[in-house]
Amino acid sequence: MQRQAFLQELWLDYVHHHPELGALRLWPLDSCPEYLTLLTLNHGPYAANALLPALKCQGYAHAEHFAMADRGLLVTLLSPPDEGAWLILAELQLGTLTREPRAYLQSLIQRPRVTSLEGLKILTRGRPWEMPDWSGYERLHQAHPLAAWLAVMGPRIHHVGFDCECLGNDLVSLDQQMQRAGFQGTANRLEGVFPVSPLLNFRFYATRSQRMAFAGGDEHRIAMGGLALVQKCLPSNRERAAELLMPRHTRCEIG
Repeated sequence: MQRQAFLQELWLDYVHHHPELGALRLWPLDSCPEYLTLLTLNHGPYAANALLPALKCQGYAHAEHFAMADRGLLVTLLSPPDEGAWLILAELQLGTLTREPRAYLQSLIQRPRVTSLEGLKILTRGRPWEMPDWSGYERLHQAHPLAAWLAVMGPRIHHVGFDCECLGNDLVSLDQQMQRAGFQGTANRLEGVFPVSPLLNFRFYATRSQRMAFAGGDEHRIAMGGLALVQKCLPSNRERAAELLMPRHTRCEIG
């Protein structure tokens, strides 16, 4: 799969699940996100070490690799070969879950409904296992919200981030426009997948909850991701906003 085709499939999958974000017209349609946050888990073909070779074949370079023990995540930052979007590959460590929710999530993963997915198709072709039942989802959500998200969504984009500077506007103005469009943002830096550095001004906009059919026939409304706006506190900083995302005191560099 060529890189542009891969990115297009990622984006189409994202807006399919978040149509209200795909319908936004607050900036040009061809505006490039600053980063795409991909969420996966350390199991078999879904693990980061299985996905990274294929991503590197698309031209992405390994920039940094960090452990975030408080979130149960390993995070890999991947820089693009051009001025395009960075990739942030966040891998949930199943070992951080307690025994019962871990066993339930593993039971889902080990009963795939799609057996032909491999490589980057894993990130673009939908949840590869059966839908959890509602009680199982609730137990996972109590244990770790990202585990519950993965159970329902599978490995894919969790949220995208846009750099206000690249959109030609400031965060305050864009936040006001988002509010008028019906989105209430939060400046809570712990929203989303990882905490956000104080080197960036930040807003996270959760998408509206959507009704999902769970195993057993139950239907419930759940939130499924969102969109972030970031703006460098020091515009003169030459690093990309994606490079400044995670605060250094909350991460630990690993080899």
